[in-house]
Amino acid sequence: MSIYDSLNPEQYEAVCHYEGPLLILAGAGSGKTRVLTHRVAWLMEEKGVDPWNIMAITFTNKAAGEMRERVSRMLDGDADRAWVATFHSTCVRILRRYIDRIGFGTNFTIYDSDDQKSVIKEICKRLNVDTKLYKERFFMSAISAAKDELVGPEEYAMKTNSDFRMKKVAEVYSEYQKQLHSSNALDFDDLICKTVELFQSCPEVLEYYQERFRFIMVDEYQDTNTAQFKLISLLASKYGNLCVVGDDDQSIYKFRGANIGNILNFEHFFPDAKVIRLEQNYRSTQNILDAANEVISNNKGRKSKRLWTDNGTGDKVKFRQFMNAFEEAEYVAGLINGKVNRGAWKYGDCAILYRTNAQSRMFEEKFLMANIPYKIVGGVNFYARKEIKDVLAYLKTIANGEDDLAVRRIINVPKRGIGATTISRVQEYAIAHEASFYNALRVAETIPGIGKSAMKLQNFVQMIQTFRSKEEFYSVKELIEDVLEVTGYVKELEAEGTDEAEERIANIDELLSKAAAYDESQEEETHSLNGFLEEVALVADIDDLEEDPDHVLMMTLHSAKGLEFPVVFLVGMEDGMFPSYMSISSEDPMDIEEERRLCYVGITRAMKELYLTAARQRMVRGEVHYNRVSRFIDEIPPEMLQGEEKVKEAPKKERERAQSHYQQAREAFRTKAFVPQQFQVKKSAGLDYGAGDRVRHIKFGEGTVKNVVEGGRDYEVTVEFDRVGVKKMFASFAKLIKV
Repeated sequence: MSIYDSLNPEQYEAVCHYEGPLLILAGAGSGKTRVLTHRVAWLMEEKGVDPWNIMAITFTNKAAGEMRERVSRMLDGDADRAWVATFHSTCVRILRRYIDRIGFGTNFTIYDSDDQKSVIKEICKRLNVDTKLYKERFFMSAISAAKDELVGPEEYAMKTNSDFRMKKVAEVYSEYQKQLHSSNALDFDDLICKTVELFQSCPEVLEYYQERFRFIMVDEYQDTNTAQFKLISLLASKYGNLCVVGDDDQSIYKFRGANIGNILNFEHFFPDAKVIRLEQNYRSTQNILDAANEVISNNKGRKSKRLWTDNGTGDKVKFRQFMNAFEEAEYVAGLINGKVNRGAWKYGDCAILYRTNAQSRMFEEKFLMANIPYKIVGGVNFYARKEIKDVLAYLKTIANGEDDLAVRRIINVPKRGIGATTISRVQEYAIAHEASFYNALRVAETIPGIGKSAMKLQNFVQMIQTFRSKEEFYSVKELIEDVLEVTGYVKELEAEGTDEAEERIANIDELLSKAAAYDESQEEETHSLNGFLEEVALVADIDDLEEDPDHVLMMTLHSAKGLEFPVVFLVGMEDGMFPSYMSISSEDPMDIEEERRLCYVGITRAMKELYLTAARQRMVRGEVHYNRVSRFIDEIPPEMLQGEEKVKEAPKKERERAQSHYQQAREAFRTKAFVPQQFQVKKSAGLDYGAGDRVRHIKFGEGTVKNVVEGGRDYEVTVEFDRVGVKKMFASFAKLIKV
């Protein structure tokens, strides 16, 4: 039996295409890896092509290794000389041999992101660039995006026009490249760019590799950027034997520089290209594929294809809308446990897919309570994320100054100019005097060798003490907001202007929602900061549980690409969540199309059963947002959905208010520069209440003002509350409302 007998007609046609450009449009689950490996085998076995003349490019080392192994198994090891590698490893091998032709030594160093950050930090200092206003990662992101498009420092500078931020980037970019050159170093983006530069400036080197790689294949072609396209085009320009495999409907990495135009315009760049569509799906049932086909057909920028399968019709897609995210997570947890207990599913059959990592929090908590084993793929458990641990460390320090670990974690976060030497001296003093680290900070001026740093430590202590004075009067949510405002933690993330920073801000917003839910659920007698921290600790303790090999997987939709699961829950299907507000409000219609492709990817991960869920209201940054059901749900014909339940839509005013909150936040993210804040009490010009007036406090309820004393920095107000008795407080902290 031939190794090619297992191929369907379209796969066989793609495998047996010999010379000339070939575009294989491989739909989800259509067996593209099988086609690539069989094509390598066919070229060698049937056409006598020397493996030395074959190049296969993939995006990950894992994929490259699997392809080499599969081809070797088919041909008993004869394929070892074929070049199967990633873009970056390919370029490293070429540059190690020839980069001296363009002014670098062949022993060049490759800088990782930490190295890049250090270089840019040094350059910013030299150029007097305020790194509180423009973070190092902002420059790294902008420079990487420019290199993806093969835009060098000079061309970038010409495109700045009157944009002040772009001019700053151009200055740093120019100095950054000079520094790399003088250090004989390249960053990861340079590996591609410098190889293109080498080929363009040294025709003899290009010709050598054109002769070497007479047959070129590229996997996941929809994910290539402009620089990678140029590299491949140069290599294939002599013989034209370029075979690319990809799916324009799964192009979801625009934020990483992927250019969908590379696959959509392939026939324009290679007019004599043959196009073969792989539309038979081997993964899912027809009902799941029909839903995916209906959704993706609404995209205009795509190559037409319609997935079909011999796997049978299968169950209809299930859709449920809930009142809130709590009910949504409770339903998913209950359904999984019920099915597992009846033997219908295993935990390992199930995957929870969401748009952003912040959405995992509610499911983590529900799964813990329901004793459902789970694992987060491509991410970290919610309470183990750096930004969450930072904010919680502030709360622990406010609640308990004896927690040395928490104090040391945040003493210089965000940076306050408190160095490692200073921290070490404080620690030594604390040990010698058998005191806590925080108590040592309180007497910093007496610690030998502290010098000028004593003032910075005193400011830190004053800030913590001020937070403590507010703890009694603030809800947990208000206290977290105050910490974020006073420390400038979120503003510093905003100044980075990166996707990673935006994801971290979303996680902090989710922590605020958790705090707001705690505030609402507690009575006066049980409400406390320590109570909140205890509740969080019980959930965070999931990290210490023994991992069960049979567990539910949770991940973002981006992380799910290339995977498959018997049962998929696609959660948070609301406009504003998925598609995101950012894509909805964007002036570029292609942003919504990318979100729709992401939805298509999510749907096609399901093999047997697919559940789509939405919530009528969802808490974001501690505020309730009302969202309509995702437009992607509306694009699936009702007859394809089972158990469709839509809760009555929120009133128009509520929806508009919810959207306006988001728009304000987005505008702040785009425009606000980071200015570090020094804590100060803001004394009101006067109070609208006095002795004898009835007032309301957010935590203590209603009461009668007994006395008001005007001080130099604030008013001290004494109130006898109906429920909790007499309290003294500062007016600016208490935020009393006259009733």
